[in-house]
Amino acid sequence: MIYLDNAATTPVRREALEALWPHLTGSFGNPSSHHQVGEAAAAALLEARRSVAQSLGCRPGEVVFTSGGTESDNLAIKGIALGTPRGRHVVTTAIEHEAVLESCDYLHRLHGFEITLLPVDAAGRVDPAGLARALRPDTTLVSVHYANNEVGTVQPLAELAAVAHAAGVSFHTDAVQAGGWLDLDVTRLGVDALSLSGHKLGAPPGIGAVFLRGRLAIEPLVHGGGQERGKRSGTENVAGAVALAVALRLAVAERALAASRTGALRDEFIATVLGETPSARLTGHRTERLPGTASFVFPGTSGEAVLLELEQRGIVCSSGSACAAGSSEPSHVLTAMGLSADVAQTAVRFTLGAGTTAADAAAAAASVRAAVAAVARLRG
Repeated sequence: MIYLDNAATTPVRREALEALWPHLTGSFGNPSSHHQVGEAAAAALLEARRSVAQSLGCRPGEVVFTSGGTESDNLAIKGIALGTPRGRHVVTTAIEHEAVLESCDYLHRLHGFEITLLPVDAAGRVDPAGLARALRPDTTLVSVHYANNEVGTVQPLAELAAVAHAAGVSFHTDAVQAGGWLDLDVTRLGVDALSLSGHKLGAPPGIGAVFLRGRLAIEPLVHGGGQERGKRSGTENVAGAVALAVALRLAVAERALAASRTGALRDEFIATVLGETPSARLTGHRTERLPGTASFVFPGTSGEAVLLELEQRGIVCSSGSACAAGSSEPSHVLTAMGLSADVAQTAVRFTLGAGTTAADAAAAAASVRAAVAAVARLRG
């Protein structure tokens, strides 16, 4: 099997497993308990928070541990909009992850917020001038993802954040897909909130983090014992936090080399697919894309049929976001980029990881050619 669905989830790193194991066995205490076992857990949680903060270039008190990227997005968007109200207007984009779009829809339905969805160009990029035009005196938050989860397009994030700040508006980014590949220093990016998910960068599922700039007042989503400085109640997942801290630290340390190596494999894979599969069309920005993401549409085929053919050949990939798996609707990302519904439903996404080899990429490209040809014959 050749696994090319790292955008959906990554294998857990051995270093993360080794770091978390003691906190599921001997050091299993509740960090709120005032005894030796609990205090050991609290110390491990504090160290994990410090490590994540160092990776993000922020203060430890600005890091909140969550259950994953979806909760991080929900807490940032709802928490800022309801806790730091400048007005009842939120700006986001038409190609965000469902965790962002559904959070905005919640604000609209239950709290009367107006939501502006910024358009994108054919490559999936947001125009900073378009953001500037969308801002109003009552805009309280802008949320634009760092990199798209389906096509891999990377946004001009620092420029977009500067536009928002010039108007006095807070800026959040969903950096879930960017976690293992791009610079996450929140000062250089200029963001006020940033969401991460552990299982996208080598930690296990069920742990995430969100950076929330200290000056922001946050309305919590979960109420109870007041953990995470009152921003997220509930007994903390100490083992998960420790694993996330280790995985994130390693990802930051290895990022430059991993991005260069994987990006070169990605480019070779894209060139081979486009050169040997006549119907293939690349989606997303040609150069401003995540190092591991290569997404295509194959007009005249069926994306699901191509996926089945690929899996029979040992290639594991996806038709887009794992969170939308099983949906019969065309990708909202691709239709917002101008593709027709019929063409959008032929999409296949390949996401390479740090463990992907040149032989894997070459075998996958050959399998794409064979799979698309087999589906075309069946439909013909």
